[in-house]
Amino acid sequence: MFDFIKNKEKDQEEKGFSVPLLPLRDVVVFPHMIVPLFVGREKSIAALESAMKFDKGIFMAAQKNAQKDEPTEEEIYKVGTLGTIIQLLRLPDGTVKVLVEGKKRALINSFIPNDEFFLVSAEEIDDIDDKDTVKTEAMMRNIKDAFENYVKLSKKVHVELVGTINSIDDPSKMADLVASHITLKLEDKQKILEIYNINDRLEAIYEFMLAEIEILQVEEKIKKRVKKQMEKTQKDYYLNEQMRAIQKEMGEKDDLKNEIAELEKRLKQKKLSEEAARKVKHEIKKLQMMAPMSAEATVVRNYIDWLLDMPWEEKTDNNYTLKESEAILEEDHDGLKKVKERILEYLAVQKLVNKNKGSILCLVGPPGVGKTSVAKSVARATNRKFVRLSLGGLRDEAEIRGHRRTYIGAMPGKIVQLLKKAGSNNPVFCLDEIDKLSSDFRGDPASALLEVLDPEQNKAFNDNYLEVDYDLSDIMFITTANVLQTIPAPLQDRMEVIRIAGYTEMEKLNIAKRFLIAKEMEANGLTKDNIVFSDGSLLNIIRLYTREAGVRNLEREIASICRKVARKIVTDGSREPIKISSNTLQKYLGVQKFRHGEAEGKDKVGLTIGLAWTEVGGELLAIEASIMKGTGKMIMTGKLGDVMQESVQAALTYVRARADELGLMDNFYKETDLHVHVPEGAIPKDGPSAGIAMATSIASAFIKKKVRGDLAMTGELTLRGRVLPIGGLKEKMLAAHRANLKTVIIPKDNEKDISDVPSNILKSLDVIFVEHMDEVLKVAFVPDSGANNKAEDTDINISVNSMSNLPQLQ
Repeated sequence: MFDFIKNKEKDQEEKGFSVPLLPLRDVVVFPHMIVPLFVGREKSIAALESAMKFDKGIFMAAQKNAQKDEPTEEEIYKVGTLGTIIQLLRLPDGTVKVLVEGKKRALINSFIPNDEFFLVSAEEIDDIDDKDTVKTEAMMRNIKDAFENYVKLSKKVHVELVGTINSIDDPSKMADLVASHITLKLEDKQKILEIYNINDRLEAIYEFMLAEIEILQVEEKIKKRVKKQMEKTQKDYYLNEQMRAIQKEMGEKDDLKNEIAELEKRLKQKKLSEEAARKVKHEIKKLQMMAPMSAEATVVRNYIDWLLDMPWEEKTDNNYTLKESEAILEEDHDGLKKVKERILEYLAVQKLVNKNKGSILCLVGPPGVGKTSVAKSVARATNRKFVRLSLGGLRDEAEIRGHRRTYIGAMPGKIVQLLKKAGSNNPVFCLDEIDKLSSDFRGDPASALLEVLDPEQNKAFNDNYLEVDYDLSDIMFITTANVLQTIPAPLQDRMEVIRIAGYTEMEKLNIAKRFLIAKEMEANGLTKDNIVFSDGSLLNIIRLYTREAGVRNLEREIASICRKVARKIVTDGSREPIKISSNTLQKYLGVQKFRHGEAEGKDKVGLTIGLAWTEVGGELLAIEASIMKGTGKMIMTGKLGDVMQESVQAALTYVRARADELGLMDNFYKETDLHVHVPEGAIPKDGPSAGIAMATSIASAFIKKKVRGDLAMTGELTLRGRVLPIGGLKEKMLAAHRANLKTVIIPKDNEKDISDVPSNILKSLDVIFVEHMDEVLKVAFVPDSGANNKAEDTDINISVNSMSNLPQLQ
């Protein structure tokens, strides 16, 4: 902090003296400073004339607001500089030019009443020297060095002034002289003027100088960068003009004329739509009128190139017969019967009609079941080009429709870009992960896809960049998704949905033998002479090291074995084929990751195995119920969703309603607490299809009867015991088969869906169809001697709606 001299309470008559005041605008006069001033205000001229009549002394103080022509006493700073008028010159326009020299700091004690000019009572202010000569000397050296650097950067201060400053030994004089020559705001200069302690003044000036030097350095960098850019632009222009002149002298044609002639030649050779041809001709005419090096010419040139490069009429012909196409599909993929049938139907129709609308299929299934690869196979079977666009995380509508040409760096959307890359107007176009589209302030890509995927509209698709209609109707669009829920309903309506469930064990075995082993052997530099997999080893990998609907983890485990075998061959130099059997599997893959042939164990009270559908296929769901003495509370744990919690409540209501048939007391629930838990606790679960499993666990807990451990069930339960249909039946049946269960209970209304389940799965399972919960309990409980398991059949007429998606396992 700086020390400021306060007004000392001394006798004004002894210390003060009267002197004319000259208010200054936008300038602060320091002691030891000679400065010319132009004075035009009448009061100020009168003050100067009064000073000239006596001892030429004048008090100079800055105005707080420079815009005021008639400042009041409060609008003038109290601290100013006493000075002497060296020269006064009257100019023809009535103003006065005066040369003044600052002498000493002074403080206004009071304003003396005077109508002609400001007259003040002032007193001189002496500098305060705290006798710290070492600090003073150090500050003076720093200021001299900084001032020299400032003069080099500023260019506004004469270089000779550096020598003058260096020759000054008086710290007060040096400080005031430096402050008067550096660029500062009026307020900052006034602040320096009001610092009476010499060392504090030197320190303040040094801080201001360092800040100014930093600003000047940044200004210098900016100037150099701008100058360099301007020089480069001028140099490029000059060289281009020289090249033109040389070409003209040598008789060569103008580049622009050559380019336009080339574009016109391409236009004649290219088959475009009428609208696109008109647009290209119009743009070529515009290009002829433009300067070749202008930015607009570059934009027009790029636009013409895009229009001429698009495959407007280029198509690939399918020379395969229907049987040949079917053979290609069978060669590339095992299973996927529905997808293959739909592709062959499309090819058959195409053979019979001249113009067939592009098909739009949506393959929905868990990861790793071959949705994207089947799209590639379709392209091969139909002799078409294949392009793929990943939509995962896409949130900008312009990625689909493109940007308008008014934007710098504008480009067409991904649809047009990939068609140009394919070079064909009828490719197989795979829109991958369509269920993972996003949206934000830049628009909704899902809405933009409505036009692309609508057979009635996509024959006139309009990209924002191309600005002409483009026919997408010959394209075969195949979209892929893991779930349908996140796809907007209008978009779903435009696609033919084909569900792909998980593979059975035998399908996985065939896929591994036909595709995966050969692929990983090639990737790891192995041949059939190096490694041999037995069927038993592959089945054990499927059963004990993977648990998935697809084959991705199976492929990873096979790759892991191949890498270890490759290392062994390189290390040991072994030439004998290494056989991978069930016994040697643990040596390569480590401890088994999963159990096979076991669900949750033996027959137990309060434990029922439910069947769940997830994004990655079917899963088993253990539903536990336990009772204890209490006050009738019900606890539900396992991160259950709202629908699943309601299923628990409905199941309890059913058990209470059937208390007599189950042999329970009327008030059995009032003195007992019920806890229902569904492992794993960290995974969110929801959906109504665990209703009958919930009711079975609750009933088992109350009547102390064991539930069969080799049985699983799925179905929604109503309050009156009706079992409603569910979804995802095939995936759930596959999950039961993988767990080696023997019996599965499913709703009677799902009997129509049983045809989707592979026959070998149905042979290994005893499928029981039920309409009422009483039928479930007859089968679910382990029979014991003397037990009365009779249950009444009920006939309830109720509207049934299929519900699915039990747990949203993530």
